[in-house]
Amino acid sequence: MGKQYRVTNSTDEFDFEMIYEFISTSYWAKGIPVSVMRKAIDNSLCFGVFDGAAQVGFGRVITDGATFGYLADVFILESHRGLGLSKLMMEHVISHPQLQGLRRMMLATYDAHSLYQQYGFKPLSNAANMMEVWDPDIYLN
Repeated sequence: MGKQYRVTNSTDEFDFEMIYEFISTSYWAKGIPVSVMRKAIDNSLCFGVFDGAAQVGFGRVITDGATFGYLADVFILESHRGLGLSKLMMEHVISHPQLQGLRRMMLATYDAHSLYQQYGFKPLSNAANMMEVWDPDIYLN
């Protein structure tokens, strides 16, 4: 990385419009209402990747800070991909003090399995034990 990138949890620095624009057009949250995205950020431990003052990446962990965490909404803007920024963000996520000692951390990914495997994520140990209520088109209805 030739530039000086940084990761922060300081949500007051976040570029909400950029985050919203990316996530509201993503395959996983297409059409998410602004109010829902704001509430999601407000109630999560968030990570922003910055190139100077410009935000170029985002991710959040939904957690109780004691037993469970769910990693969601991870992205790096296309113009900054291939620079190791997703790894930089994941190093901050995995080492964050509020996320130490969790019994389980989960995520869902369509195409980034090899990234997350580097940080200890594996397929579900017993998928038959897991259940879900899932409405992938909830924001489009």
